[in-house]
Amino acid sequence: MNNLLKRSMLFPTLQILGTSRTPAALPVLSGRSALLASLLVVAGCSLAPAYKTPVAATPPAFKEAAVLTPQEAGSWKQAQPAEDIARGEWWKVFGDAQLNDYETQALAANQNLAAAAARLKESRAIQQTAKAALYPSLGTGFGPARQQLSPGSFDVFNGVGTAPQTVWTAQVNSSYEVDLFGRVASTVNAAKADTQQSEALFRSVQLALQADVAQNYFTLRQLDAELDVFNRTVELRRQALDFVQHRFNAGDVSELDLAQAKSELASARSDAMTVVRQRAASEHSLAVLLGKAPAELTVAANPLTPVDVKIPPGLPSSLLERRPDVTAAERAMAAENARIGVAKAAFFPSLTLTGVGGFESANLGSLFLWSSRTFLLGPLSGTSLNLPIFDGGLRTGNLANARAKYEEDVANYRQQVLVAFQEVEDNLANLRVLEDQTQVQDQAVQASARAAQLSRTQYEDGSVAYLEVIDNERSLLQSRLASVQLQGAQAVSTVNLIRALGGGWGDMPVAPANETDGAAASPAANPSGTAANTAVVQK
Repeated sequence: MNNLLKRSMLFPTLQILGTSRTPAALPVLSGRSALLASLLVVAGCSLAPAYKTPVAATPPAFKEAAVLTPQEAGSWKQAQPAEDIARGEWWKVFGDAQLNDYETQALAANQNLAAAAARLKESRAIQQTAKAALYPSLGTGFGPARQQLSPGSFDVFNGVGTAPQTVWTAQVNSSYEVDLFGRVASTVNAAKADTQQSEALFRSVQLALQADVAQNYFTLRQLDAELDVFNRTVELRRQALDFVQHRFNAGDVSELDLAQAKSELASARSDAMTVVRQRAASEHSLAVLLGKAPAELTVAANPLTPVDVKIPPGLPSSLLERRPDVTAAERAMAAENARIGVAKAAFFPSLTLTGVGGFESANLGSLFLWSSRTFLLGPLSGTSLNLPIFDGGLRTGNLANARAKYEEDVANYRQQVLVAFQEVEDNLANLRVLEDQTQVQDQAVQASARAAQLSRTQYEDGSVAYLEVIDNERSLLQSRLASVQLQGAQAVSTVNLIRALGGGWGDMPVAPANETDGAAASPAANPSGTAANTAVVQK
């Protein structure tokens, strides 16, 4: 085919028109029929290069993956990994009924997802349009026409004109392009790959929406936990202010201690208001994700509890089969590969079969008589085989453009693979470090709580200044806030890892959903200010 492609530039323009059936034309028609028959033999021969997914650098294992016990590995069960398998409700591994409800609402009403669904419908409609070229087109027409024929069309040149007449016609016309060198087939293949790319992009938007809802929900609960820490801090500082006020009234302390106690209480209240503002913005964002106006959604306060879901990442090679964005990039390559075939086919002849037949009469009453039948095969309607001789490099430029687009999509695909690996490694590292960091931070909370308690006792005994109490309470507040923020980061990183891995699968077992996570434990029982909620799913 490549040699034919090169020689095709030297071919003259060919055009075969069926116009006569006289005995003198029969040898010509026989030769043309033989030529058409030989061209029909190669019909459907595709010029597109044989498509094969380019090799992308794939490590044997994830560097940041932790070694899981069999019990931990059983918390995340994978079905046969493949991108075209329907995703399961992976968010149910967290065992949160409220999150489950929000995810259902988002899938039903989110407008970005609705727009992605519409784009998918557009792509399928374009594919249907491309497939129509595989079949002949048929049309019909009926109606009168007022016409006057030229005497010259009858070889009469004596100056005598013909009378105008009304002609009634009822005709059927047809047209069909024989796919000699796979131009139509390659166009259909490109449209099919475009549709598959749109399907993958739709699933990518869907997965991103699910992850965004989960992240926003956990962020909202993290802010609830921070607000709970501030509220308890405000209460403790109010009690401290009452105590200092009592001692000031008794003349045991100076006004400096009283002013410092008032300042600390006001600062805590101001910081709590900052969290209230952040929570309101987060709640509004969640409402938009659910397809609602912010005024339609009110989320009850529910402080975050630690999330402990162990997610084995599997093998890097299987990641390429699960990520919808990687599949979309691969399908884009397939589409451009098919368009190379379309560009190559332009160098070869194209064959179109057309014809018109029906009835024609000067009177409507005799229109459908057998003697009124007519047909037309000629320059305006017939069989044509043609090939442009000179186009100023148009076809050569189109072919070069198609090849360049394919090379671009190959690079984009390999880049997307690298990004996929990076996102998995990033979140694996985050979760691995966060697991140790939360334990260390819990120790810091316990130590800060003990130091604050001792400083208050010593202040009551008069052995230390009130400034010592302030420093220790500030340290305790910061430690508790850091602990809550680490728990939020752990929850969000877990969601990000699931998204980076391509989501879940349909037969994935889930944790039982809890209607509520329970009230936060007291600071003494749990210095971090939250109660543990472990959602580990067993096989």
